[in-house]
Amino acid sequence: MHKPDVTGFYDARTGSIQYVVADPATGKCAIIDPVLDFDEKSGSTATKNADAILAHIAAKGLTVEWILDTHPHADHFSAARYLKEKTGAPTGIGEHVKGVQRIWKAIYNWPDFACDGSQWDRLFVDGETFRIGELKARVLHSPGHTLASISYVIGDAAFIHDTLFMPDSGSARADFPGGSAADLWRSIQAILALPDDTRLFTGHDYCAGGREARWESTVAEQRAKNPHVSGKSEADFVSLREARDRALPMPKLILHALQVNVRGGELPAAEDNGRRYLKIPLDALPGSVWG
Repeated sequence: MHKPDVTGFYDARTGSIQYVVADPATGKCAIIDPVLDFDEKSGSTATKNADAILAHIAAKGLTVEWILDTHPHADHFSAARYLKEKTGAPTGIGEHVKGVQRIWKAIYNWPDFACDGSQWDRLFVDGETFRIGELKARVLHSPGHTLASISYVIGDAAFIHDTLFMPDSGSARADFPGGSAADLWRSIQAILALPDDTRLFTGHDYCAGGREARWESTVAEQRAKNPHVSGKSEADFVSLREARDRALPMPKLILHALQVNVRGGELPAAEDNGRRYLKIPLDALPGSVWG
């Protein structure tokens, strides 16, 4: 089995990890879940995270073959569109993004919005394979956090984003529109059915107990040490996950980010004064915990 070179880029502002996954034999690489910087207080955008990724790729002499999303994110803007403009590489996401687009089309009242996934170059189906250089990549549909979430299994590494976090941090929430704790449990079980030494790379870390940010574990470590799955049944997990989710406020950027991320990272079009505007629906997520 090929072993990709994996470099993680941690964004402390959102607790997100972005990845460059490279084939050491060919120098071809993929970028997974890149962050476009956004300051909600001033409305400012920037490309600091994405430019750091591009600098790394240039320094290593890599060639970008893919820009990949695992799902439309609720806590940061995607830099996929910016990176496509810079590299010319195609973008990809799971085919079930169309269902997420339909949910948010209604929330944002976008009557003319195309819910066909055409904002990406490739819509992957469960079990589909593709190549990054000589590396074989396989798509694993991993719903629960969102109905569109996928994992990318690339050689001995799996990029599992919002399913499991590090073993000391449990699992991802499943209460967004279209989410399901039961689906998340089944997705986690599919991930834990991978070989024990499979390297698992998560999409967030919130530095439990004040430790340094971490994002790599293995299937064996997760099975043995993650309190949300070790020794738990599906009923145990669903009860635990739903109770935790009921107490969590929504991410502070969910209404900002989804209108960008269901469009593949495309920012709203500039209006006649040259300025772009976000649209924030009021009372769109009833029952949410105030934070």
